[in-house]
Formats: sequence, C-alpha cells, structure tokens
Amino acid sequence: MTSWFGRVLARLRGTAELPERFDGVLGPEERVLASARSPEGALVATNHGLWVPEPAGSRRIGWHLVNRAVWRDGVLVLTEASEHRSAGGAVLLRDLPRRRFRLEAPGRLPDVVHARVTGSIRSTQYRELPMGGARFVRRRVPGRDGTVLQVRPDRDADEKTLAEYADEVARRLADEERGSV
Repeated sequence: MTSWFGRVLARLRGTAELPERFDGVLGPEERVLASARSPEGALVATNHGLWVPEPAGSRRIGWHLVNRAVWRDGVLVLTEASEHRSAGGAVLLRDLPRRRFRLEAPGRLPDVVHARVTGSIRSTQYRELPMGGARFVRRRVPGRDGTVLQVRPDRDADEKTLAEYADEVARRLADEERGSV
C-alpha cells in the first residue's frame, strides 16, 4: 500500500504513484508516469519503459522494444519485439505474440504509452533490398545517449546478408551522429 507521504511526494515531483500490489522494482532513476489495472495485474508506464504483469511477477519492456501499441474499446494491445540477432551496430528484431490488456480506469496510461513509443522513434524507413525487404528504425533507448538501429526483416529475407548490410548502415549513421562525415 502506498503511504500518504509517498502519494504527496509523488505529486510534488510531478510523477504518478505506484498502484497497490505492484511487485516490480523500479530503477534508481526511474519515474512513474502513469498506471492502470487489468485483470492480470498492474501496468505501469515509467520513463524507462512499460511494466506488464507476468505470472512470475512484473516485467519492464523498454520503450525501444514496444513495436506497436493500440488502444481501442478499453483494451491495450501490445506487440513487443525481441532482439533476435546482433549486427554490429544494429540489431535484428522479431515480434513476439501480441498481448491484450483490458484496462480498468485506464487514466493517462494509453496516452503516455503512445507518446513514449512514438517519441522513441527518430526515423523509420522500409527498404526493398536484393536480400529481402526490411524496416529500418532508429530509436532512442532510455538511459543511453544516441540511437540504436533496429532492423525488422521480412519473413523471406536473407538475415545473414541483411545483418551485414545493417551493420554497414549503422556504422554510417554513427559517423553522422559524431559529425565525422
């Protein structure tokens, strides 16, 4: 249970409070932005990511790994990406199965999720390449400087060749960010 002092302190800091029975452990620089309850448990949006309920306890998904979030008819549908393969300065992603959360009194949570997911994206572009098509997305990662290049290959893409290409693109983008080009 959140104490009255904790609620007052959260309001003074301009943050939301943690819901009762939330079992996650926030990082030292992590601030609560919004929360809502679902039948599965609490969802908590912070400056670092979205905490979702799991059978083994709450788990944080970094904003850079929320591929898609749709809010409709009281249900938040999340598609999380996993980092499937490293490609030097880039990472190849695969989508995990969609998860649905029916929110009780959603409050600001859907708006915060939308703002954080779209705010993490610096650029996005789909490219049809000889080795197969892929979506290239530059995203900010909470707590890190710069961006990461994420590549979501089409199903029929040659991932090995695409990984080599993605590494070269990531190197050029890093040079641009450093101002060496």
